[in-house]
Amino acid sequence: MKTIRIVLWAAILVMVAVLGWLTYDMTQSSQQAASGPFGVPFTLVAQDGQPITEQAFTGKPTALFFGFTHCPEVCPTTLFELNGWLEKVDPEGNRLQAYFVTVDPERDTPEVLGQYVSNVAKRITGISGPPEKVLEMVKGYRVYYKKVPTDETKPDGDYTMDHTASVFLLDEKGQFSGTISYGENPDTAVKKLENLIKG
Repeated sequence: MKTIRIVLWAAILVMVAVLGWLTYDMTQSSQQAASGPFGVPFTLVAQDGQPITEQAFTGKPTALFFGFTHCPEVCPTTLFELNGWLEKVDPEGNRLQAYFVTVDPERDTPEVLGQYVSNVAKRITGISGPPEKVLEMVKGYRVYYKKVPTDETKPDGDYTMDHTASVFLLDEKGQFSGTISYGENPDTAVKKLENLIKG
């Protein structure tokens, strides 16, 4: 009985610690969003091979999605839908921009990413680069990702990636403005993009 009580108290303490960290993390995120651009500075490579930095996410509102080219459903679906929403709310293509950042830079070179994105979407630019720099940027934008082996008996074999599936919305100053969830109602998604443009 005493052992059970100790285990329960230990579990409670862990939960309190996790909740405390989450509260701190969310507070930091809110402060960051209020004081300046979301995320961290970076220098990566756009799908056309040209350097790209965090400055690309300023000047006009931005839709930002993180994923990978071997993604079976979430990424191609999101890119296809996002491309359609962009064409609907900004048919001229001069008021809203969108980027797709890989969470799998080992496989997704700028060339691979460019071919993949252009096959799915006309209005979205892929971003990749050296793996360590890409993943540093991904972490800086508080995006969850995890490499998951598809065959546990072969740790160095094929794998997939778990990752945050939301589209991040940034205003023209690069500040966090909201998200579009995976599977969100299309009308709601379009309204969010319209509101993003209006500021």
